[in-house]
Amino acid sequence: MSVSTTDLVAVGISGSPSTTSKSRLLVEYALSRLAARGATSHLVDLAALPAEPLLGRGTAATVTAALEAATRARILVAGTPVYRATYSGLLKLFFDLLPQDCLIGKVGVPIVTGHAAAHSLSVDHGMRPLFASLGATVVASGVYATSSQFQDGKPSPELLQAVDRAVGEALALATAGLQGPIRRGT
Repeated sequence: MSVSTTDLVAVGISGSPSTTSKSRLLVEYALSRLAARGATSHLVDLAALPAEPLLGRGTAATVTAALEAATRARILVAGTPVYRATYSGLLKLFFDLLPQDCLIGKVGVPIVTGHAAAHSLSVDHGMRPLFASLGATVVASGVYATSSQFQDGKPSPELLQAVDRAVGEALALATAGLQGPIRRGT
């Protein structure tokens, strides 16, 4: 059975409270690269959602739609700035609302931005476990970006290549999964 990327849905989650977020910029870039390869893409900007439903205090159609989009996606790209050596509280609130095991069979792409390289392990010690807690398979090439990799608000070519690599891995994992179960060892 042949499966094309047109069968894929990719959702990007921007976990930054800032409207000028570097992590959001990289999530948008990843989504554009996925769309260029035929995937349907959608961005969820958590800062634009109402706070009370994100805190679990009531409901809102926009939060429900964002949660449904995330659970329907085959590829989930989550971007966050580093706060206290890990992902943002906004991203944590959203992931806490997702149903247990809802990301089984899905591919996660972590993107983290920080001022300097000191917090680069937040990809491995924060974002990978966050995705894994809901069952996602996480790409090997998570992305960590420093402030010095942005000039005049634009990501460097090397940084864009890192995102391209993560997107390529996500597509390979997602399309392999659509063709049937991955067999390990024999």
